[in-house]
Amino acid sequence: MVEINPVEKVREGSIYGQITSLGHEQLVICYDEPTGLKAIIGIHNTVLGPALGGTRMWNYASEAEAITDVLRLSRGMTFKAAISGLNLGGGKAVIIGDPKLKNEAFLRRFGRFVDSLGGRYITAEDVNMKTSDMEYIAMETKYVTGLPEVRGGGGDPSPVTAYGTYLGMKAASKKAFGTDSLEGKRILVQGVGQVGKYLVERLMKENAEVFVTDIFEDKLAEVAKNTGATAISPDMVYDFDMDIYSPCALGATINDDTIDRLKCKVIAGGANNQLKDEEYHGKILLEKGIIYAPDFLINSGGLINVCAEFMGGYNRESTYRHAEKIYDITTSILEKSAIENIPSQQAAIEMAWSRIEAIGRVKLPY
Repeated sequence: MVEINPVEKVREGSIYGQITSLGHEQLVICYDEPTGLKAIIGIHNTVLGPALGGTRMWNYASEAEAITDVLRLSRGMTFKAAISGLNLGGGKAVIIGDPKLKNEAFLRRFGRFVDSLGGRYITAEDVNMKTSDMEYIAMETKYVTGLPEVRGGGGDPSPVTAYGTYLGMKAASKKAFGTDSLEGKRILVQGVGQVGKYLVERLMKENAEVFVTDIFEDKLAEVAKNTGATAISPDMVYDFDMDIYSPCALGATINDDTIDRLKCKVIAGGANNQLKDEEYHGKILLEKGIIYAPDFLINSGGLINVCAEFMGGYNRESTYRHAEKIYDITTSILEKSAIENIPSQQAAIEMAWSRIEAIGRVKLPY
């Protein structure tokens, strides 16, 4: 019998049981009847600093699904900040509903909820949220980042996220193929939103053989046309002959249904929580000899970008220099994984926790 790890246990039991199993400090349920706002804010760990993480808006099938998502995402942000050397904790917010519900009042009301936490949580953009949405939220709270460049912000963090994902992919490729050159490699990018789009552009410049897919046909056609990448149907992904699989949409695409079908040597993408069960599926990837670049590490460029903005004096060049460290950290993680014969995700989590525990000896949670 396979033991269910803490991430899978969030699907079971009471809300308090879910929070306890993943080690969260706080879960905030937000509701405003006049605007129709339903939001959940998860604060996982604030030992290193205030929890910073984006807000995503999604038409979840149930409130339980939304809670599961926010708990997993906020936990991932803790590790992302820690392994990137940032003095931040892990947090995330989800808004339940169709993104068409967004308007000024709706977003400003969410900003009031963020402000009520007194800086324990700092928000930014994520799936179905834009820099213009952050402007409305910023009318009600100073605890927001990811503002447009015209407002003195760092603008869209997606290019930096894509850059870090690209560097992590190169580091993983060196481990798998003996070279970090991606020229001629068959790479499938699943999801061509902002991060996926910028990643494809970088891969094409390196003369990789790039294939793209997305559930939104218009977006897929546009990226394929603009970049020269080859579009394929979403139902072809897990049986596709490729060197590198790059999931850049929603999480849990590496699961019981897909893992034995994947034909690749490397998995390196920008999506969060790519392993449905990080312990169990991480071990299977290790056994199959597939090099996995830990998601929360290689997609940390966006967090690096919004952190630099929030700390003040945003400088794009220094932000990209910080993101360049992702290559060396990925290399170190993969070496640790190989030496200790443990999944790379486990190796990355251990490295992140070691920093949190060390700093925890000298300071209390935020």
